[in-house]
Amino acid sequence: MGLKIIKLAVSSEAKIETAPTVTRFFYEVTEPIKDGSTLKIDASQFLDDSGNHVNTLPLLNLNNSYFNVYINGVLQMDDHFAYTAGEEGVGNLLISISEGSIAAGTPIILEVINFDPILKTTLET
Repeated sequence: MGLKIIKLAVSSEAKIETAPTVTRFFYEVTEPIKDGSTLKIDASQFLDDSGNHVNTLPLLNLNNSYFNVYINGVLQMDDHFAYTAGEEGVGNLLISISEGSIAAGTPIILEVINFDPILKTTLET
């Protein structure tokens, strides 16, 4: 009898679910910020969606996250910001003002989006 290739008679189906966790933080500029300066907003200066002061800024999941910054309701370009996750005294958002200024009372919104992909596999024999 000749050699045979024996293989498993199995079929599978894989689904990846992505469940984003969106967290928003709010800050109101207290005094005018001039051209050429840097605004540092510590975690404790932000308010959450419920109006409570924040103690920590969330970690960004490696390769599965991003953050947006809105100034006066307008989405800003990425190169002007540095985000550091962490608790009060550690977590902050740095904004480099390269052109123009930011007036007192201007709202700044930090939006952090983290994805936690889940792989579900079903095997049928």
